Amino acid sequence: MKFNLATSLLSVVFLGVGTTTTAFVNTQLSQQKALFTSPYATSTTSLNAIGVLARKAKEMSIKQLLESNELDSSITDLMNSLSSSEKKTTLSDKPLQTALTKRRGTITIIPEYKRRLDKFAFIDEIYDIEIMSPNFREFGATAVSVMADERIGGCTYSDVESVVKEQEIAKGDVPGPLFVISSDLIVHPVQLCQSKLSGASCVLLNYGLLGKEKAVELAQNAFSLDMEVIMSVSTEEEAQSAYEDCGVTMLMINVADSASAPECVSILDSVETSEDDKICKIANILTRDDKGMQEIEDAWVCRDKGFQSVWASDFLYKAGNDSVEHPGAIINSMRAKASVKWASVKARGGKGEGAKEYLGDILM
Repeated sequence: MKFNLATSLLSVVFLGVGTTTTAFVNTQLSQQKALFTSPYATSTTSLNAIGVLARKAKEMSIKQLLESNELDSSITDLMNSLSSSEKKTTLSDKPLQTALTKRRGTITIIPEYKRRLDKFAFIDEIYDIEIMSPNFREFGATAVSVMADERIGGCTYSDVESVVKEQEIAKGDVPGPLFVISSDLIVHPVQLCQSKLSGASCVLLNYGLLGKEKAVELAQNAFSLDMEVIMSVSTEEEAQSAYEDCGVTMLMINVADSASAPECVSILDSVETSEDDKICKIANILTRDDKGMQEIEDAWVCRDKGFQSVWASDFLYKAGNDSVEHPGAIINSMRAKASVKWASVKARGGKGEGAKEYLGDILM
């Protein structure tokens, strides 16, 4: 089932935070027309697409949470300990970035788990996280993200905690536990504390949505909690500020299709860094509105153009749990060392080349 954009905004943005009217939404849509039509302002999780509306709704819900006095004392204590002072880090302090940044010619995958998809609302075909979490690991993902916003992604911080616990089972195994990323629409330090207490080792922040001042504050708060940060950016100015002002060295940009990959990677390549710092370039591949799997080829092109990692969201679930094109098979296919010129886009359900890559990674 598909919904028009106004209906989606009503159900996603304003659900549970007050009433509104279709006329109001239409007014906001007309004011944000450029935002919605730009492929570089669209995210697989709708974070950019609903822009200021989503941020205001989220801030309202956070305000209600804080005023309710229902926060767990552990969250309150952690918030009181937060420091906005800069925390100097070295590469050894960034295990996720190290894992994502492999040798040239390979690509790492970050699948995003969510129960609510942008275009299909809730669908029955997505398995529970207890089933999907080991599936992501066994088919070669490096980290797993959980869209911990119930209105946007259908998940909560309890799901983040469930993924962390399931991944811990794989300690000592090969492959081992995946890093867990909280990709809530983060606008307040309390969400960082919830992410930390849930066991997440990294959070996703959106520079364009937050603005410079808030992005700097939240990034430094995250560092003080010993969490890594991925910053979503869309321009050279945002990318440079994310590194220079926020201290973030993992930058993500939306890639609409293969043709836009060179321009997108050039934005991240433009960041001027010190000799000791390296930027991890992550491509957020946007989902196409069709039943094909062209996104797999997009991942290959991103790899060849210099991206180190791919953020994979809604397109993982296009085919539900089809025996061939299930999420694990799609992850396996994106990791394959296939040539864009000679290989066809097809999901691979077997281990195939992946087994050799594990051996290669160990030998490296």
